[in-house]
Amino acid sequence: MLIIDCHGHYTTAPSALQSFRDQQLSRLGNPALPLPALGAIGDDDIRESIELNQLKLQRARGADLTIFSPRASAMAHHVGDEAISQAWTRACNDLIKRVVDLYPANFVGVCQLPQSPGVPIAHSVAELARCVTELGFIGCNLNPDPSGGHWTSPPLTDRHWYPFYEKMVELDVPAMVHVSSSCNPSFHATGAHYINADTTAFMQFIEGDLFRDFPTLRFIIPHGGGAVPYHWGRYRGLADMLKRPPLASHVMRNVFFDTCVYHQPGIDLLVRVIDIDNILFGSEMLGAVRGIDPETGQYFDDTKRYIDALAIADSGKRRIFEGNARRVFPRLDRLLQGRGL
Repeated sequence: MLIIDCHGHYTTAPSALQSFRDQQLSRLGNPALPLPALGAIGDDDIRESIELNQLKLQRARGADLTIFSPRASAMAHHVGDEAISQAWTRACNDLIKRVVDLYPANFVGVCQLPQSPGVPIAHSVAELARCVTELGFIGCNLNPDPSGGHWTSPPLTDRHWYPFYEKMVELDVPAMVHVSSSCNPSFHATGAHYINADTTAFMQFIEGDLFRDFPTLRFIIPHGGGAVPYHWGRYRGLADMLKRPPLASHVMRNVFFDTCVYHQPGIDLLVRVIDIDNILFGSEMLGAVRGIDPETGQYFDDTKRYIDALAIADSGKRRIFEGNARRVFPRLDRLLQGRGL
């Protein structure tokens, strides 16, 4: 059985990447400054950033492969304009490609998108296609709120998003619904904004008929589905009140949750409420919560041990750890089959 982590971010990228971003931000205040350029990042810089962090913990905690994307909080689509987002996105995605090339057995790429408030999502299609067809990536992170906490975009079920969904279907790749940093002081980024977005996306899917139009479209809602599993009865009841079909047929053929919950009772609840076929193993490592839980003496984000401790059959754990990821990410399945796995 492979242990496939569906949710990893390059939070430890070499400092030259952040320097490039700092130059971009400085130029926002002073357009007379020269156009920023990404400084040299050697393979040894990447190796150090990975081997002392993600790869070290991947091996220590018993995972085999991480689906890896740029740092979510740094996407910051609300900063600058579309040109800035395009340049920043390309730099981040290209760096993920270099990680994958150095460690092909341990990482596979998922891309950031060059979204920007008020810009049609169709402008992100080219970067998705580049990352999938040229860089070999297997999916993308889609931000439902490029405004950074002010929610100025239409719901995910609106036709505004359809050109991008059409390309997702054509390429047969899923999207993780993932917001970025919050510029709204009312919403802490990881403690509120992320969970709000996960929950909001699910409710939007209930209200719309997106999967009637795109029956093969697939989304992963991270962080355990936000508040959804805890309020499952509320959402089933709302679907009934809104004259929507049952959630099993209306949403859950196309929507999946990860296991970035960070405590055993939360994972226990997730598996009791949500069908195992809709759960993908994820750790978000290294991500929002990196410390040691004083109640257990173990790292909060060592989520594999929570799955190991579940009172379910080994066949169910196999689906969570491997089978569901291969089903949701067909390009990953083909990649692994090509390796005889």
